[in-house]
Parts: sequence; C-alpha cells; structure tokens
Amino acid sequence: MAVYRQVHVSFWQDPDVLDYTPEEKYFFLYLMTNSKTTQCGIYELPKKVMELETGYNKETIEKLLARFIDYKKIFYDSKTREIMVVNWTKYNWSKSEKVLSCIKKELSEVKSTKLLEEFQNVVKQYGYSIDTLSIEWGEEKEKEKEKEKEKEKESSADDKIPYLEIVDYLNSKAGTRYRRTSNKTRDLIRARTNEGFTLDDFKTVIDRKVESWLSDPHMSKYLRPETLFGTKFEGYLNERGAPKKSPSDEPKKLWD
Repeated sequence: MAVYRQVHVSFWQDPDVLDYTPEEKYFFLYLMTNSKTTQCGIYELPKKVMELETGYNKETIEKLLARFIDYKKIFYDSKTREIMVVNWTKYNWSKSEKVLSCIKKELSEVKSTKLLEEFQNVVKQYGYSIDTLSIEWGEEKEKEKEKEKEKEKESSADDKIPYLEIVDYLNSKAGTRYRRTSNKTRDLIRARTNEGFTLDDFKTVIDRKVESWLSDPHMSKYLRPETLFGTKFEGYLNERGAPKKSPSDEPKKLWD
C-alpha cells in the first residue's frame, strides 16, 4: 500500500463536489485518502474506525454513509464492513502489470461478493480491457460459482439413485458380496439411470441373468455389476426368456 494518496486538482471543480456541504467534502476526501485505502478501491473500513479518524460521532457517520450510498458514490457491505469507492477505478486505473498484479491480490482478499460484482460492472462500464488480471479473476469466480451450483444439482440428483437397493438385490439373488460404495459400480448404475432405466429394470435384468447363469459354472462369474449394468444392459432387459416346460410339453409316448 502506498504511503500517501493523491487527489487531482479537478476534484474541487467536480459538479457533484461543488454541491456538497463542507461536511460532505471532508468525508469524501477522507474516504479517498484514509489509511485503509487500496489500489482497487475496495477496503475494510469499520464504522468505529471512521468515528475515531474523522472525529464524527456514530450518528453522523451513519448519516454520511447513507448520503453517499444514495449519491451512488460508494457501496458499503455492513456484514463484511467493506466499502467500495465507485469512481476510484475510473480515476486510478493503470495498465501497469505491477499495479494489476496488486489489484488481483487485493481482490482475492475481498470478502463481499456484492462488492466484487460491483467492481466488475464498473470496470466493464469504463471499457477497460477484459483480459486484465482483475477481470479474469472476477470471471473465474463466476465460473466457480456456476460449477458449485452444478455440483449441488448433481449431488441432489445422485441422492435419488437407489444404489444400495440395487447392489443389495444383486447380492441377495446371486449370492455375491459386491460393495455398495464401489465408485465403479455406482458409475455404471448412474449411467443407466441417466438413460432412463428404473429400479424395476435393474431388478428385471438381475432376475433374468441369475435364472440363466447362476447354475452354469462358466457363466455364473458374469453375475457382476460390470457385466449386468454395462452397455449391454438394455439388451439383457429386452431378452425373451426361454419358456418353461409344462407337463403337457413333455413328449407323449407312442406305446405303452
């Protein structure tokens, strides 16, 4: 952080500043030059610190903050106690790699999501290069948020898949001991579920293949998740089982 902050002489000719009361001019100068200011214009500034440094009481600080928020000169997040000077970026932007690196570091330490979003809006509003480090950081944060939302959706959908019931049903029918928590097995079940197959479909496939393979020493080893729930699942589901023989199907004797 720099030891001092500069204020351009044009500050005093700004139309808004000309309309400010002496108290407002002093407070605005304080917001731009106090010891907590940063290169990005967002910094933590508790109201108690404002009281101590300006000499104003709590009521006056609250009143001045409300005014400048209403004037759209600042944003203040009471939860994180951080403030953003809206025009800071406009008058202090630099393309210097050193400055941009500093801004990126400062932004990574900002706690308020609301202020980060406002910063990004201001930077775009003034047409600064979108490929700057600070903006890349902001967009990465947005992408991270989207990824988190997608993960939450996937997790919610995953909770509805009856992994345990399917694996337990296979073990009970085939006399096996496959683990319910196997990632490979869960991936196969999830893939088939995403294709639209139901719990009853899984049970049908298990029943059919157990009936066909369990008593066959060679085929019984294929009563496993990777075979039953793999890419041939739909084929197994639609197989027509061999009809069971009834007494009337037995060949009749042609002689006594």
